[in-house]
Formats: sequence, structure tokens, C-alpha cells
Amino acid sequence: MGAPLSAWPWENLGSFKYLLYGPLLAKVLYLWLYEDGKTDSWCLYILILFGLRGLIYQMWTSYSNMLFLTRNKRVLKQGVDFKQIDKEWDWDNFLILQALMAALACYSFPILGNLPLWNWRGCIFALLLHVGISEPLYYWIHKRLHEGYLFTHYHSLHHSSAVPQAYTAGNGTLLEHLILSVIIGIPTLGATLVGSGSIFMIYSYFLIFDFLRSMGHSNVEVLPHGLFHSFPFIKYLIYTSTYHSLHHTDMNTNFCLFMPLYDKLGNTMNEKSWKLHKETSSGVNEGAPDFVFLAHVVDMTSSVHAPFVLRSFSSLPFAMRFFLLPLMPVAFLVMLVMWASSKTFLHSFYMIRGKMHQTWVVPRFGFQYFLPFAADGINYQIEQAILRADRMGVKVISLAALNKNEALNGGGTLFVKNHPNLRVRVVHGNTLTAAVILNEIPMNVKEVFLTGATSKLGRAIALYLCRKNIRVMMLTLSKERFQAIQSEAPIEFQQYLVQVTKYETAQNCKTWIVGKWLYPKEQKWAPRGTHFHQFVVPPILSFRRDCTYGDLAGMRLPREVEGLGSCEYTMPRGVVHACHAGGVVHMLEGWTHHEVGAIDVDKIDLLWKSALKYGLTPV
Repeated sequence: MGAPLSAWPWENLGSFKYLLYGPLLAKVLYLWLYEDGKTDSWCLYILILFGLRGLIYQMWTSYSNMLFLTRNKRVLKQGVDFKQIDKEWDWDNFLILQALMAALACYSFPILGNLPLWNWRGCIFALLLHVGISEPLYYWIHKRLHEGYLFTHYHSLHHSSAVPQAYTAGNGTLLEHLILSVIIGIPTLGATLVGSGSIFMIYSYFLIFDFLRSMGHSNVEVLPHGLFHSFPFIKYLIYTSTYHSLHHTDMNTNFCLFMPLYDKLGNTMNEKSWKLHKETSSGVNEGAPDFVFLAHVVDMTSSVHAPFVLRSFSSLPFAMRFFLLPLMPVAFLVMLVMWASSKTFLHSFYMIRGKMHQTWVVPRFGFQYFLPFAADGINYQIEQAILRADRMGVKVISLAALNKNEALNGGGTLFVKNHPNLRVRVVHGNTLTAAVILNEIPMNVKEVFLTGATSKLGRAIALYLCRKNIRVMMLTLSKERFQAIQSEAPIEFQQYLVQVTKYETAQNCKTWIVGKWLYPKEQKWAPRGTHFHQFVVPPILSFRRDCTYGDLAGMRLPREVEGLGSCEYTMPRGVVHACHAGGVVHMLEGWTHHEVGAIDVDKIDLLWKSALKYGLTPV
């Protein structure tokens, strides 16, 4: 059993905890329906206030994770991993607690429900009470929470988050937030009880309080060092993200709420605070990553599957959810902005063996890759990303599925041909993708049906399987392209490659390798018990209940990976697409050749063994 008041009463309710707002909402609806549309109740004000408070924490978390804007001004350089995200999943428990406490206060003190809109005296009283009571009280209690029993059973949870973010501010025990609620309530309730309260004062105090708390936990420095250089006294009146982050790395210093003045008076100020702040706020580049995966957006719904939109959602494999529907208009506007800006941006990063791996995103949606008039623009953006990586000193850049489309740029060949002196190695990663698919096929299979047979992957898979004496039915209408691939196989194995032109030819084959989208009318020809291996983007839909469907080829990253906190599209946690993993292996091996154009079938087994050697494992 845990310590008293360490657990939240509703921690087992999951998402149903938000029903605790129900009585307040019911009261508002009742007044609106049965009291002549009257909605100026304190219940409505509480709901609006706590909605805005939650939005502040969300906006600061989104900004912290916009690495394309903040990468050079982060205090702690490592990423937020899945473990921390799970710990902070219920970060908003304190908002529910304080909303209920606010409702109880309004019920107990009717004066709180009949406040004027504005009273300037209340703002002055609240400020004085905050500086004179709340700040020193918080400082003293915070120091006590770092001692023995209180730290072990209560405050250690908050400090278990390695990289502070706005959500981290809410990650605490019930006792801590009961105390914090009292500290917040002193200025607002005090000013109201002396007859100077107002709605503006309450809203302003709470929203400014949350803004400053989120800023301090954001791990991004937003206050310029020049401000403190020009006005030195300000550094004792307002803390910075750097100042608070030092409290998480050196827990015996920087205890203040917002005003370092109390750390100065209590002799607990970290001597490194202002030096580190100057270094961080200057935006010194943290150095080039060793590896970049150049991704793209699949569709509008998946565009919100990014850490800077909803961190918790991006930490799970992508799936369509009803709560995404209200975000679609916003996603559409963002799409227009992305098209207008036409610049790649940094999506996420992680570390393997001390080497930084980053994901950059080309601002183009999947359907655009199939518009003939868009090809030149897309290739230009990919080319600019490659050149930027080359200037930065990136060692390897790997191209995601559609960024290396054969019809678009010949599997990356276009860029290597246009820039023969590239230092960065361009990798399509399809060799490892082929290896993953081939190693999924059971050893006893004697026949497969292959769609997308003349693509880069289809060709390599067909040539590899025929060498294993496996009959490959290659679906293609082009006899010339089939014969060209067949001629590449050794003479003694060419008989195992068979051209077919209709899906019904495979009605007795239970192993389908799908490299081209299949509609229900095409899937119906597969016999009962068929397994669909696939390398088509987006993956085909599971129409057949009597068949099984494989995921897109992927590999699980080694356990030593650090800072990974988002899932790659529909992949499970810690799993990346095989072409992504192929680039990682290319970088770890230190290979100096480009991997573009046609797949070298002789290197498929080599890539597979290298991937396993570095701890990457099949899913």
C-alpha cells in the first residue's frame, strides 16, 4: 500500500475521469435550457478557465516538441522517451482536482459566484499576496519535499522525468497538488475575501501561473540573455527554463516557484544558472546528426501523428480515432502552410551507440506523389534536404517509401547523378526491406504470388526466391519487363520465374507478396488461409477474415536506443520501417557507397546479417 495521499482517487478510471466535469457541465446546460438561456454561472467560468489552462500546457508541450524551431535552444539535449510519456500520461489530474476545489469554494462562498468583471485593486492584492506569501511558502515546502520520507514517497515521482516538459509540471502526487492548490488559492481567494476580487483577476492569475510553470518546465530557453544583461535585477524576479532544469539535474538548488530571489536569500541558487542560460539562449548548434531518415506525410489524418501535435497519441501506433476529426480543419490549414513554405522540418530524434539519428519530413502528402505535375517540385525538396544534410556533415540520409519512388527519381539515382561529389551517402534502404520480407516467408513454401513484380523490390524478391527453387508467379502485363528480369537470373533458375496476367491464376497459392494495392475484388481470388506479405504504401486493408495480413516490413531497434518517444506511422513502439533500419545499418557499418537504383540481390543476406549484428531484430 502506498503512502497516504500519494495516489489519485480516480487513477483507475482511465479516460472516464473526465466525467468528473459532468456536474459542472450539467449545471451550465440546465441554466441554458430552463433558466431563459442564463449561462453566467460560476460553473461556466470554471469550465472555460480550466479548458484554457489545459490548452496552455498543451501549447507549450507542442512548442517544446517542434524540434525544427527549438533544437538549438533546448536545455537538455536528449529526447523524451516512451517511459517518461507513460509516467506523465495523466498529467492533467491536478486540473480536475483544482476544478472540483474551485466548485466547492464557489458553493461555500457565494461571493465567488457573483464577482464583477474587473477590479484593479484585486490584481494588486493578488500580486502582493503571491510575492509575500505564495512564493516563500512554496520555497519552504519545496525544500521540505526534498527530504527523506517526503521525497521518497511523494516528490520523487516528479523528478523521475528525465527531460522536463510542460506536462511534467502536472506529474505529481495528490498531496503535492493539494499543497500547490492552497498556494495558488491564497492570492485569488485572499483578494476576493477582502472585497477586491474580479473575474479578470482570477483568470489572469491562474493563466499567468500556468504559463510560467509551463515555460519553466518546457526545456526550451525563450528568454534572451541580453534581457538580464541590460537589467540585472530581473533575473531575481523571473526564472527561466534553464534555471528550473538545473533543479532537475542538481536537486539541492533552485527551489523557487518563479522568483530566484528566494533562492538567493536562502543560499540555494545554482552558481551555473546564468552561465548556462547564456550558452543555451545563444542557440549554439548542437552538431550534425550522423543519420537522417527523410520521411513524408502519408495522408491528412496521419499528419497529426507527430510529437508536436499530441505527444501521447504519437507515442502509439497510428490509427484513426474519432477525436482526430475536430483537428482535420487545422491539419488542412497546416498542409497549406507546409506547401507554401516547402521546407523540410525535423520531426524527432533518438540515439544509438552515442550517434544521433533524426527524422526529417518532406512537406508533401502521399497523394501528391502520384500527380505528374508535382514530380519536379517534390524532387526539388528532396534534393534540397540531401544538400542541406551534406552541408551539415550528415553521414547517411535514407529515403522513405515514396521519396525514392522509381518513377519519381529512379530510387534516388537522380540525386547522386546530379551531385556526384556528395559526401553524405544516399540510401533507399530497399535491400534490407527485401531481406525482411524474404525472411518472413516460411522455409517450406514452394510457390508465391507476387504483385508489383517489376518494381525494385519485386524484382529483387523474385530473383532471390528463384535461386531458392521457389516458383514465383510474377503479375505483370509487360512481357518485355518480365523477360528483362528473368534474364538476370542464372539460367538454371529462370524456369522458376513465371509471368501471369490475372489474379485468378493464384487462386491455389496461399503466399501472396503484395507490392501493389489490392481491392476486395482482387483479394477474393486468394484461397482461404492465405497470408499477405506486403511492401505497398499505404498498406492494403484487411478485407478477408479467413486470411492473415502482414504489416509493412519493419525492424525493432536495439534496446540501447535512447530518447525515442514516437511511433513511426503504424509501427509498434521501438519499430521502424525496414528502409529506415537499412539506413541505420549503412551508417553503423561505415559504408561509403550510395545505395540507390536497383537492389543488389547478392547483398540481401549481407544486410540481414549486419542488421542482426547491431541488435536490430525482426518484428
